[in-house]
Amino acid sequence: MRKQFISADQKLCDAKNHAPAPALRRSFVLDFVPTAAKLEICGLGFYALFVNGREITKGPLAPYISNLDHYCYTDTYDVAPYLTRGENVIGVLLGNGFLNPFGGFVWDFDRVPWRDVPKLALELTVTGGGGESRTIVADPYFRTHPSPILYDEYRFGEHYDARMAQLLGDWTSPGYDDHTWVAAIPAAAPRGQLRSCTCEPIAVSQVVKPVSITKQEGGYLYDFGINTAGVTALHLIGASAGQEIRVTHGEVLREGRLSCYNLKFGGRPEFEEGYKILNYTNVYTAHGQGGAEDYTPRFVYHGFRYAFVEGLTDEQATPDALTMLEMHSDLKWIGDFSCSDETVNTLYTMARRSDLANFYYIITDCPHREKNGWTGDASMSSDHMVLMYDVEKSWRQWLDNIRAAQSPAGGLPGIVPTHDWGYNDGGGYGPAWDSVLFNLPYMLYRYRGNTDVIRENAHAMLRYLEFAMTRRREDGTVAYGLGDWLPVGCANGYIAPLYVTCTITLMDMANKAVEMFRAIGQVHSAAYAKGIADELRETIRRVALDKNTMTLEHNGSQTPQAMGLYYGVFEPEEQGAAFARLVEMIHAKGDNFDCGLLGLHCLFRVLSAHGESELAYHLITKKDFPSYAHWIETGETSLAEMFMENFLDRSSHNHHMYGDIAAWFTMTLAGLRPDSENTVQIMPHPVGNLTWAQAHYDLPAGRVSVRWERDNAQAKTIRLNYTVPDGITAVVHLSEGFEMA
Repeated sequence: MRKQFISADQKLCDAKNHAPAPALRRSFVLDFVPTAAKLEICGLGFYALFVNGREITKGPLAPYISNLDHYCYTDTYDVAPYLTRGENVIGVLLGNGFLNPFGGFVWDFDRVPWRDVPKLALELTVTGGGGESRTIVADPYFRTHPSPILYDEYRFGEHYDARMAQLLGDWTSPGYDDHTWVAAIPAAAPRGQLRSCTCEPIAVSQVVKPVSITKQEGGYLYDFGINTAGVTALHLIGASAGQEIRVTHGEVLREGRLSCYNLKFGGRPEFEEGYKILNYTNVYTAHGQGGAEDYTPRFVYHGFRYAFVEGLTDEQATPDALTMLEMHSDLKWIGDFSCSDETVNTLYTMARRSDLANFYYIITDCPHREKNGWTGDASMSSDHMVLMYDVEKSWRQWLDNIRAAQSPAGGLPGIVPTHDWGYNDGGGYGPAWDSVLFNLPYMLYRYRGNTDVIRENAHAMLRYLEFAMTRRREDGTVAYGLGDWLPVGCANGYIAPLYVTCTITLMDMANKAVEMFRAIGQVHSAAYAKGIADELRETIRRVALDKNTMTLEHNGSQTPQAMGLYYGVFEPEEQGAAFARLVEMIHAKGDNFDCGLLGLHCLFRVLSAHGESELAYHLITKKDFPSYAHWIETGETSLAEMFMENFLDRSSHNHHMYGDIAAWFTMTLAGLRPDSENTVQIMPHPVGNLTWAQAHYDLPAGRVSVRWERDNAQAKTIRLNYTVPDGITAVVHLSEGFEMA
């Protein structure tokens, strides 16, 4: 497709000066019967595509979310079934999307160099059975008119005037009179390379009805019962002309009323002044011409459980008036888990809900406040996500963008996509965040056998290792960016010494690089990475290890000890004493964990590896603070951003970064542990009050499934059933003290 763009005008939408989303249409006549027709489109920021009155867009928020100085994504459609001899019409709606993401001002997205009015590139090639051919491109033959979408912003919301829709009529169909429309104008092409979007589209996964509707001063509070991501669909009966309905979305209630306190960002007067008007609110103006009126926002999504609706009459405020459309990337589920403990099942569901609410092409941190591709969150979730979903296409597409964001020196930003926010003078957010470049390819290699993804990222990984070694301090350690982010009781920062967590994380990245480089035959790169890994291990042992107590310097945090054991800092003969110190630390905290993001990724795995799965199970499922089950006790329906005792102190209530418990449930409680794409270990851990657990995982060769049962929570005899496909090697172990029936 040629890189030729058009736009409606040069009126740029911002927080104070709204501009409507443009509608563009192209009528053309075919004097032959089309037998083949390929349409390629790059609609920026987002688009909706219609052919002869029928919408055929692949899904919401098409085509993708990217730095448009790097890549501009295209979608390709077979439109032959929709075309005919005679007049045909292509219709396109354009939203601001990531071309004009001014709501992300906190991360300087309102200042990005690619910011522009919505624009369109398109190429349609039609052929007939007799060799006839016709090509349509984006040019001034397209005619344009303001659409009923008066305002749209990816993070903030959308305003829609149905009266204008009535006036416009069926503009996407043949026979429409567009003489009042004006010609589109040529637009500057973005700097980014045109690239096909190959990952899964976004789709509606379920329609959720409200569990309650409460009349309050000024409107109605709709509670949908779960905190997830998507949009609300309005169904309005008996509307009067010009009736305005405002729907504001949020996660939490304060004194029974919707509060967006935890979603607000300050710092810019223009956003502060308009905060209540702009943030997380969709506005619908009714046409009032009779019958039902339906409205679903196109170019925005929200993270929410509650919606406060203003403008409805008492008769209109019914359960059917507002429904939640849960949306996320249309990922195939390839793994699942369940057991006899409903607390564990609920936590698994919460982890899955947070994963999907934060999977909109890229992996975001939260679906409401930021919607940013935070690399550290994604990296720490990579183990459990790959055990749940077929993430290969989406991860590889995002990795393209991560590589494009790599600085000339080799550093990475903390969020992708970005322009120049998050590089922090080249240091980024540290090894734990930058490990996304290593962990995503590694997980696809380990569990799916994919070596192509290693080849695609090998050079970038090597560049990063070279960069990281320039960040070493005089003692040989590294300490930059963030470390064990948000430990228990902290609303900001970390406690574990940064040099310990950063050095160990970088060592792990180098070790994974060794394995990956060897897998693709890059022996010299593997030797280089091995030298780095060995040197960092020696360094952290020399600088941080107290051999008398067999502890790593920890500032009172359990994280360094857990990380040291998990990533192999301790010698085999030291591990027993080191593990005993870790258990002492846990007991000293009243049998509680105190870790943050990095430590909790390791802690439960280490406990199980050393025979303390009961303790791990207790830490996760006990009802009092801090624990995961305490989140359930205090009303969470997805995973929170932090372990704060008070519900309202948790900042965000839909983050996935602590979701590694889902992997622990599958691999430890059910005992299904894939080692590679062709080997699995089966080692159930019947702990606590569990009487059964089961899991499955779809390897490339087929499904592996495990289920164990016992008669009661005290029984030491279990009945184990498992299946593996041909060609898969399964090694079965039983936990100490148990026997098979």
